[in-house]
Amino acid sequence: MLVFTRKLDEAIVIGDGVEVRVLRVGKDSVRIGVSAAPHVPVHRREIYDQIKAANVSAVADADSVDAVIQRLRKGPAAAPYSSPVPHV
Repeated sequence: MLVFTRKLDEAIVIGDGVEVRVLRVGKDSVRIGVSAAPHVPVHRREIYDQIKAANVSAVADADSVDAVIQRLRKGPAAAPYSSPVPHV
């Protein structure tokens, strides 16, 4: 991890298009501003972790849906039980 010391209104630049600037220094927190191109996602860590967890869950759901689709494509013979008589 690269550690910087910055004062109020000082900034660091990341790559060619991301700037992080100290906007306010409080007793227990620091307000920072991030300037980045619109195509560069910028998230607080806790939001990023939620997005990542939701994406992992969505992939698992998609895998389950794919498995169901594959079973349906194989036809009724693939089902564990198939009653020839309709239930009334």
